[in-house]
Amino acid sequence: MLSRRPVLLLLSAAVLSACTVGPDYRRPDVPLAQSYTARPSAATAGAAAAAPVANLSAWWEGFGDPLLARYVSLALAQNLDLAQAVARIDQARARLGGATAALLPSATVSGSAARAYQSIDTPEGQLLNATPKYQRRGSEYETDLEAGWEIDIFGGLRRQREAARADYSATQASAVATRLAVAAQTADIYVTIRGLQARLDIAQRQVKTQQDLLARVRLLYANGAAADYQVQQAQGSLDQVQATVPVLNASLDAAMNSLDVMLGTPPGTHRGELLAAAPIPDAPSISDMGTPADLLQRRPDLIAAERHLAASNARIGAAISEYYPKLSLSALAGSATAVSAGTLFTGGATQAAGLVGLRWRLFDFGRINAEVNEAKGQDAEALAGYRQAVLRASEDVENSLSSLVNREAQTTMLEQAESSLSKARDSSMAAYSSGAASFIDVLHADETLLQAADSRAQAQTESARAAIATFKALGGGWSPEPPEAHASAASDEKKIAAGDR
Repeated sequence: MLSRRPVLLLLSAAVLSACTVGPDYRRPDVPLAQSYTARPSAATAGAAAAAPVANLSAWWEGFGDPLLARYVSLALAQNLDLAQAVARIDQARARLGGATAALLPSATVSGSAARAYQSIDTPEGQLLNATPKYQRRGSEYETDLEAGWEIDIFGGLRRQREAARADYSATQASAVATRLAVAAQTADIYVTIRGLQARLDIAQRQVKTQQDLLARVRLLYANGAAADYQVQQAQGSLDQVQATVPVLNASLDAAMNSLDVMLGTPPGTHRGELLAAAPIPDAPSISDMGTPADLLQRRPDLIAAERHLAASNARIGAAISEYYPKLSLSALAGSATAVSAGTLFTGGATQAAGLVGLRWRLFDFGRINAEVNEAKGQDAEALAGYRQAVLRASEDVENSLSSLVNREAQTTMLEQAESSLSKARDSSMAAYSSGAASFIDVLHADETLLQAADSRAQAQTESARAAIATFKALGGGWSPEPPEAHASAASDEKKIAAGDR
């Protein structure tokens, strides 16, 4: 046990070795598949080849919608969630600066001037008053320079700085994850708005078709050529279609307000420029999907989780260092006088002191054991969290790819269905013109065509949203930090320490 080792032997060994206690960090291996399961089908491969290719670094530009790209840029510049994430980076940088400064000597300059008047009615005053040449009034002046340095023999302070550096990196990665989430959510809301506008237009056309159908059935009923239940059925169909319009309008209002909040502006700010309906953006294809292993470098949330794990590992060493003694050096140099300020810094007023301090929690090992066990438990939790985050990220990509592939296939099928129903509607109109079909048949063909168009608009919207979710799941907009950035961070760390001095 450490408590049985002689103090002098421990100190001498520590000075010679200058060790850093605690486990050194190694990034854990997480088993991942070699490739993704979801792949484009033959039906969607041709469409994907014809679609524009989106670069992961700015995937929102691949949708070919200038307004979408502008809104994403505004959100990245103005979003308040992102502003909070950037502020957290500044806080983590300050903590790193404090942990770095703790390794360096500290110095304090102090000065004081005092004027006193002694009472002679107190025992102390009476005693002093009996002293020859006693002066009741007195002055005292002092100025000192104090310096101190805790020598980090066992690396506890270095482990704390290591943890602070890892937390700083994690905060940076978390801010990038927030940036990615803001871009994806902004694009998702914009696509939703365009999809709702397309569906609202189709619903209004359905209302017009049902109104024409009801008018025709009522005319036939008045002439005895239609039954009452046909009138009621036509009226019910009209009411059902009309009931969808307020719901779509409410969803559209909510989406527009949500987009304004994402852009850091009051609701209603951008409503005017969004009222003009525009086509639903077509989803671009992905330039480089990579492998599941690439997620460890692409996804900023995984990088943040891994850095948090590194920080928790370093804190184990910081806790273990409490088993060992702390050695500090202190010094005082100054001048003090009780005569006048003019005699400061003279030979007689000079004062100096030096101190070697030793602090050792020799009889507090029970608490230290608890602190070490707590640090190890937090590290185990962070490790499990990191592994779980990697698996969840892989699952996220698989689900997003599957949704994208199947939504694209659904959109293709519904486009074909809409084309066939459009031809059927033209045929029914031709039959009506030749007297081979009634106008009701034409209106029913219109209704069926509009229903197919609504389904196609929903599928196209969901296909674009699935593409956005895929870009987000793949870590679009993030690139690993270049090696030279680590050197820059170390340089910044030195500047922080120098500035604190």
